[in-house]
Amino acid sequence: MRIGELAAAVGVTTRTVRHYHHLGLLPEPERLGNGYRDYTLRHAVVLARIRRLTELGLGLAEVRDVLAEDAGKDLVEVLAELDEDLARQEAAIRERRARLKVLLEAEELPAQAPVSAELAALFRQQADPDSPMAAKDREILALIDTGAPPEVRERMAAALSDTLGSPEAAARAQEAYALLDALVDAAPDDPRVAEAARALAGIIPRGMLPKDAPVEADHSFLRAFFADFAPAQAAAIRQALALLGQGPA
Repeated sequence: MRIGELAAAVGVTTRTVRHYHHLGLLPEPERLGNGYRDYTLRHAVVLARIRRLTELGLGLAEVRDVLAEDAGKDLVEVLAELDEDLARQEAAIRERRARLKVLLEAEELPAQAPVSAELAALFRQQADPDSPMAAKDREILALIDTGAPPEVRERMAAALSDTLGSPEAAARAQEAYALLDALVDAAPDDPRVAEAARALAGIIPRGMLPKDAPVEADHSFLRAFFADFAPAQAAAIRQALALLGQGPA
């Protein structure tokens, strides 16, 4: 058989056949005197098996292990590994679909969407932020939510809900946001900084703070965090953390 006839018999392209030659998966027959390769039925059998294995989802490196027989992995072992991998993919897909379901069923999505179901529920409990500081606070919460494992997200949402879930707590948060907003053009030594710090310390959930360890003032993330605020606002946040025993003022 010529290469085109072999490819047609198995239902692949000639380019695929040449690729398998290049990878050493399919033995390359000797050329005839006219320069053409002469493929046998054995080549077609091997090529067909490669196709069946790849259609199951095996990678070409795994196919090589199967074809290596005694030198490679047993087919049952490879298929078992593939089944475990597919099970993990199924679980991940189910989890993503559950998150999508929550988003699709929501009457209105927050500006920071998508976020976890826990954080989305908290945002729904609160009024839409009218202040720049409130909007920035939500952005930071979404940032933390993104990188946190599920158990940390749940703990964070619970701490925020306990601290900010009531109307009285929401009013205190709005007051703190307003005080911080007013500092956007102020100097770091403005007397209002201390007032804003006390108000902010009163609404920061204890469960959001590191346990048994102060916040490191020279941490690279914190440097970037404080740089995103006006100087007086950053000073108020530092003082609030100091009031909570989480770092120097």
